[in-house]
Amino acid sequence: MAEFSVNPARVDPYPNSKFVVKFDGKTQVPGIFRVSALKRTTAAIAHRTGSEHSDDHLAPGLTSWEPIVLERGRTHDTSFEDWANLVWSDAGTMSLATFRKDIRIELLDEQGTTVIAFNIHRAWPSEYVALGPLDADDVGTAVETLTLQYEGFTRDAGVKEPKET
Repeated sequence: MAEFSVNPARVDPYPNSKFVVKFDGKTQVPGIFRVSALKRTTAAIAHRTGSEHSDDHLAPGLTSWEPIVLERGRTHDTSFEDWANLVWSDAGTMSLATFRKDIRIELLDEQGTTVIAFNIHRAWPSEYVALGPLDADDVGTAVETLTLQYEGFTRDAGVKEPKET
């Protein structure tokens, strides 16, 4: 099977620099410039029968998902802060009904068309950095960071390879 069934002349993978993150019904959460890897790990459990002396067999064990880190330039959009405040606030309250959210990450091609999408299930903020380090000698932007724990991801099979023009 060709790597690109609709566009067989395409020989290079999609660049990783164009993407969109969505949650809370927003078409796009503004300013996000980095999303860490979507990584799933299944532990290997060694076992053997009582009659085997040194031959281990491996079976899949618990599966875990590495936290996702979203980074963006600091703006006046309060999406990250609002979500983090659902887990912890000055009042000491927590919103049990709304602190978990499903999010969507879409990879875009060079034309801005969604080519692959992943749905992240039951995510919640475990770390919030309101303002990253400041440095008068740095030419970068002020950064806000949200680290998300979650309970799995699935690829959206409904997103098909678009015809490139």
